[in-house]
Amino acid sequence: MPTPEPPHKAETTDASEPAPDQARGVDPWEKMPEDALNVPSRADLGDASKEPPADERTADAEAGADAEAGAERAGRTPGWTDFLPSPVFVLLLGLAGFAGWLSWRAVEMDWVEEGTPVTPLIPPLLILLGWIVSVAVHEFAHALAAYLAGDRSLRGGGYLRFNPFTYREAFAGLVLPVLYLGLGAFGVTGPPTYVGWDRIRTPGRRVAVALAGPLASLLLAAALAATVSVLVPPGNDTTNWAIAALAFLCFANLTAALVNLLPVPGLDGFEVLAAFVRGRWVGVARTNALFGSVAVFAVLWFPVVNQGFFGLLYSLLEWILPNPAVSGMVFHGQLLLRFWG
Repeated sequence: MPTPEPPHKAETTDASEPAPDQARGVDPWEKMPEDALNVPSRADLGDASKEPPADERTADAEAGADAEAGAERAGRTPGWTDFLPSPVFVLLLGLAGFAGWLSWRAVEMDWVEEGTPVTPLIPPLLILLGWIVSVAVHEFAHALAAYLAGDRSLRGGGYLRFNPFTYREAFAGLVLPVLYLGLGAFGVTGPPTYVGWDRIRTPGRRVAVALAGPLASLLLAAALAATVSVLVPPGNDTTNWAIAALAFLCFANLTAALVNLLPVPGLDGFEVLAAFVRGRWVGVARTNALFGSVAVFAVLWFPVVNQGFFGLLYSLLEWILPNPAVSGMVFHGQLLLRFWG
């Protein structure tokens, strides 16, 4: 019986496959491109538990904020246009100017028969538009100071482009100030919760950011007061609707500047105080800042406090301005705003 031949050995070639041990010894990171995403460095893989320095953590946080802001801008390339007033703000200015011209001419008196009582509706619109513009300027001052102080997350957003309709906190930044003006006939702005206070390193810069808004409101009040003083020189008085609206907007910006200096959570004065203190209570107060703002408004809205508050401000206007009749124009503007009363 023939014996079977032993099996032939497989022929070997020069291009033999690598041994399994050699295949397992290849580092997969070396096969990745140098610019591949999410590829940690070899040094980081060696000591993953090592915490980066504080400066690097701060830079990483700022870079993350910048990335979020860039995503919100839908990939738009950052540039000087990020600081241009938005078309919405230009439209608000145009509508306010047109309402001012109609109020100056008192055109509503010509739309009805002679002797018919008229409830003016264009002057309240002028005051509302002027107040929205004033709020946008107030918040722009906060945002610009925060950007210069180190908070880059606001670049290209509504705060730096005078567009209150795209605010992150639209209720606190736009709706609430309008309600304050309509219900209380004085100006108070919402809390600046959109500012990244942790990105602003020094207390002095935080104070500058906090005071930028009241300073902007005070400058607006001064500009409006100067305009009214030029239009109505000392010794004269007027019942012109447009001038009364400007006088009342001066009063609203003045109250916005003064009330915001109170060291109460939700107001700018609290951030001045928080710049020099540390503690968990600061974060809790900022989280509930909206309640502090509403509480301050409720106190000032109380009749006894409200009468004293208005009387003090009227006296201040009469003492500062060359024409004491401006306080009467402010009261006239208040009546025009609250036409339903």
